[in-house]
Amino acid sequence: MNELEHVVVSKENVIDKEQLIQELMNENGDAVLHLVFTYVKNQTIAEDLTQEIFIKCYEKLEQFNHQSSIKTWLYRVASNHCKDYLKSWHYRKLLLNEKILNYIPSKAKDVEVEVIAKSEEASLTNAVMELPIQFREVVILHYYEELHLNEISAITSVNVNTLKTRLKRAREILKAYMVEEV
Repeated sequence: MNELEHVVVSKENVIDKEQLIQELMNENGDAVLHLVFTYVKNQTIAEDLTQEIFIKCYEKLEQFNHQSSIKTWLYRVASNHCKDYLKSWHYRKLLLNEKILNYIPSKAKDVEVEVIAKSEEASLTNAVMELPIQFREVVILHYYEELHLNEISAITSVNVNTLKTRLKRAREILKAYMVEEV
């Protein structure tokens, strides 16, 4: 029987509760933390629960009935506290939220994709603006204004087949420019 148990056993002596808990934490703190970690498998939560366990022990120290060692009693309190935590609404909600978050695509990826898309769009806009005017005109009217070649022909007074050729040539130039950019 170590000194701590002796002190607890002879509790009828006037003992400072805080000193007793301090000794209990010094002697068993790491062991309780390891025990709690085996239940919750999260270091931060295990540390929080360990703190709560020692607070509970401080509050319930008078209920220790000396039928077991103080370490056994402490482990029993820790085990029950962990089981209560695992059954708690908070834990189940936390677990559910983590599962849901695993299925939701990360916003960071969206931001990254959005930045890349804007960068590519700006690069493409610059490439279109660098095209010779006859190519730029047909690209802008066809892709940006969404006009059919017949409508563009009516606007520019250029033959539809000539517009098709200009559009094809413009795409080739843009493709070459974009490949060069990457």
